Amino acid sequence: MRGLVASADAHPPTPGGMTRRGWRVPARVTTAASTAPARRVGLRRAAEFLVPYRGAIAGILAVSMALAAVNAAEPLAMKRIFDGFGAGAGARGLAEGVIALVVLGLVREALTAGSNWLTWRTRIGIQFGLTEACVSRLHRLPLSFHRGEGVGATMTRLDRSIQGLVGALSDIAFNVVPAVMYLVLSVLVMLRLESRLAVLVLVFAPLPALIARFAAPMQTRRERVLLERWVHIYSRFNEVLSGIVTVKSFAMEDAEKKRFLDEVNSANDVVIRGVGVDAGVGAAQNLVQIGARIAALAVGGALVLRGHITAGTLVAFVGYVGGLFGPVLGLSGVYKTLRTAQVSVEEVYGILDAQDALGDAPDAREVLGLRGDIRWDGIRFSYPGGAPLLDGIDLHVHEGERLAIVGPSGSGKSTLVALVQRFYDPTDGVVRVDGIDVRKLKQIALRRQVGVVFQDSLLFNESIRANIAYGRPGATRAEIEAAARAANAHDFVSRLPDGYDTVVGERGSRLSVGERQRISIARTLLKDPAILILDEPTSALDAESEALVQEALARVSRRRTTLIIAHRLSTVVDADRIVVLKQGRIVEQGKHQELIGRGGYYASLVEKQTRGLFPMAA
Repeated sequence: MRGLVASADAHPPTPGGMTRRGWRVPARVTTAASTAPARRVGLRRAAEFLVPYRGAIAGILAVSMALAAVNAAEPLAMKRIFDGFGAGAGARGLAEGVIALVVLGLVREALTAGSNWLTWRTRIGIQFGLTEACVSRLHRLPLSFHRGEGVGATMTRLDRSIQGLVGALSDIAFNVVPAVMYLVLSVLVMLRLESRLAVLVLVFAPLPALIARFAAPMQTRRERVLLERWVHIYSRFNEVLSGIVTVKSFAMEDAEKKRFLDEVNSANDVVIRGVGVDAGVGAAQNLVQIGARIAALAVGGALVLRGHITAGTLVAFVGYVGGLFGPVLGLSGVYKTLRTAQVSVEEVYGILDAQDALGDAPDAREVLGLRGDIRWDGIRFSYPGGAPLLDGIDLHVHEGERLAIVGPSGSGKSTLVALVQRFYDPTDGVVRVDGIDVRKLKQIALRRQVGVVFQDSLLFNESIRANIAYGRPGATRAEIEAAARAANAHDFVSRLPDGYDTVVGERGSRLSVGERQRISIARTLLKDPAILILDEPTSALDAESEALVQEALARVSRRRTTLIIAHRLSTVVDADRIVVLKQGRIVEQGKHQELIGRGGYYASLVEKQTRGLFPMAA
């Protein structure tokens, strides 16, 4: 069946112990995404995502400055109207003022519409850039990183952090500069109109910022607490939905619903308390604005009565007071924005800066047409702080050989095989394929030539055709059907109402376990790998399904180097060689009959599985 080509069934493990798909993984380790970063990441660094849009940002700032100028001119138009009344030329002053307001209003709306469109276009681009960087990084990080948190936690952390960071960058880039521009213009005009009133109003200006500064630490702590709580909530929720069969089997639907809603209510309580704080802060800032307006009216009114300023000047001042505190309040929120953004940027760079100890070496090379000769030389492996899982493994698998690896749970079977795909690097020793250290090969190139069939292989929620062609989307219909026939899948697929266009459901839930396995085998056949890994592929099947799958696996493994991980020893009887692992060491190896005849550890395993019901042939 060489000549048909598809994807390795390699999937990241779930936290702790044996995954649903076969790999044994270490106990939880700490990752940059699972805890607060040890070092703080400056927002200045996050500005790198703004660089590709510097032209658009410059355009937005120019439009915003024009808007600030228009807004600053409106009170002057009002001054013209009221001063015209006082001078006895009311009709002309009114007409000129109204015309000025109409023109300013039209210009403002046109500028606002253009600014909003360009701002959202730029913001979406920045968000896409952030998302692309994070998703690319997540796909390339080693398995140890993904084990730090569940899928729900990673997705929640990623989504909320990116949204928070984009919002902060947009606020700083698109709102701060226009606000400063309006403040500068307003203050200059106010000083020119009446310096005494200007000084009076400006006395109130710093107070909103001081109030915001006082509240900012509480708001930052709230953001951190909320992020961690939502991450925890949706991590658990994802686990519940993924394991809904287990939940229903134990009649725990109501308990899980109560747990979820209780945790959501707890998070909402934090939000409500935060809203109370924010409302108090906003009220205090608004009172400052009201105080400034009343002071301006009182002192300005006295100046008008004394003839020191005109009524139009007072009206303009009141307009500037209203317009002045909008930017002041916006700028006073910058501190909160910066602190909130700090939380988001640390989470984002916790992903982007996560260490990839298994990255390709600078001189790593592509490799094509591997033969499948595998050698483990002096292999020792242990996870940080853990006991050795492999302790002095020397093993050579020849091209085209069918090697079975057996032993008790925890003996290192799956770890030994995972080293071939370079999901981990050995603590000591070298793994070679065709005489080449796997650390000198590009990981993608290596894994493209390794096919894996797991105990519970993952199918995606799309058509059977797309699942079979997952690793080779350009495969023809004839090639897909040929792979399905070889995997004993074509007959049952043809009986489905939509045939190869049948959507299999999440994780292939609309198919039986045996049917899923045969689709997975077809996917591997289409890949035409040089090395095949079979990790307990029939352990969950009934006798009839197992027979069909075993027949398909025999075709898949023909003329390929095949590594078979098995607990059910009946599935390895026909292997060219059996290696027995115990406590990370090879204790026996040979053919089935040879090992039975020796009466050693392998023979005892066979005896335990048969429970003495069948005599062991010598």
